[in-house]
Amino acid sequence: MSKVISNSLVKQLKPIGRQYDVRDSTLKGFMARVNKDGSVSYVCEYKRGRRITIGNAAIMSSAQARAKAKEILGNAAQGIDPIARRGLTKPKTLKDFIDHQYEAWALLNIKTGEKTVRNIKRCFYDSFGKKEIKDINIYGIENWRNQRLKSGISKATINRDLTTLKAAFSKAVEWELIEEHPLRKLKPLKIDSDPMVRYLSKTEERLLRDALDNREQKIIKERKNANQWRESRGYEKFPDISKLKFVDHLKPMVLLSLNTGLRQGELFNLTWSNVNLNRKILTVSGAISKSSKTRYIPLNDEAYKILESWHKQSQIDVSVVFPNKTNEPFDNVRSSWEKLLKDAGIKEFRWHDMRHHFASRLVMAGVDLNTVRELLGHSEISMTLRYAHLAPEHKADAVAKLNFL
Repeated sequence: MSKVISNSLVKQLKPIGRQYDVRDSTLKGFMARVNKDGSVSYVCEYKRGRRITIGNAAIMSSAQARAKAKEILGNAAQGIDPIARRGLTKPKTLKDFIDHQYEAWALLNIKTGEKTVRNIKRCFYDSFGKKEIKDINIYGIENWRNQRLKSGISKATINRDLTTLKAAFSKAVEWELIEEHPLRKLKPLKIDSDPMVRYLSKTEERLLRDALDNREQKIIKERKNANQWRESRGYEKFPDISKLKFVDHLKPMVLLSLNTGLRQGELFNLTWSNVNLNRKILTVSGAISKSSKTRYIPLNDEAYKILESWHKQSQIDVSVVFPNKTNEPFDNVRSSWEKLLKDAGIKEFRWHDMRHHFASRLVMAGVDLNTVRELLGHSEISMTLRYAHLAPEHKADAVAKLNFL
């Protein structure tokens, strides 16, 4: 069998009860080997009867394997036996490992792979990227951690960043690229196991909603002024947005978050196929949920009206509910969110806190914690118990049972 080996082709290859090879039709000697268990490996035949395994398709892309095959074939043409050079494929520096081995695997196997790899590069490349992995140790990491603490980064954020790095090293050990995990004994920073839940007061919610309305009016005014300027100079005018329900994505995103408790990633990747306006229900599929489990969120009146209006003004052929300028899911809305909070005069309130706000309002309205857990998609009730203190009447009723007078 001979075909152009690509990522899409590799995904289509199926086991047939015996090992077989698919040869690349454009690079002689490069092939994909399908094993009995369905796993796929990239292989290079650099001489008749002489083959070398390049790597597992689960941890490297076809483009990376093809480039390696070209290198092997080039060396073989110069009389350099690739078997003798095999040891050189093991990464030396952290950057080498992430760029050439871990990144491809993460993008294919981790739901938030792109974000994970970007986070590792942003947090650790400056201090450790060029260091050999064997020279990265707990002492150096603790110095890095102390510097982050001094700069105002929270303990929880630092712990999350280090968790991604430790997970990457765990894979390196699993793949036998390094013998020992350099951070295996590193302990996370101690944080409050029951942190205070941040949600909006009634006043703050009103301020946030007012800021959203003011932002929309400001954008409409700016568009009107711009069109007057363009018309006076004979330029084509921009589309009129004054009659639209929403001028852009931010207001419907924020209001939907407040009414559904969606995680930011779930909101960004939500598609119209997961929105049933007839039944007034929103489906968070396992493909985009943190727990990989599908859950269903009924739409209240405001959430329904938001999605109904947004659907009417959206492009019919775009599947993502809130697409960016290239009709792809957003990566972040940080700048517009921070500007909105500044205009509203609200401090220390993250996008994720809108999820806490949603849960807090439910509990304060008397909704039982297990129902809140199901709506939030928590895998354990212990994660939902952080909101229990917001139902004081429930605890008061329990204590009242001790009255004997």
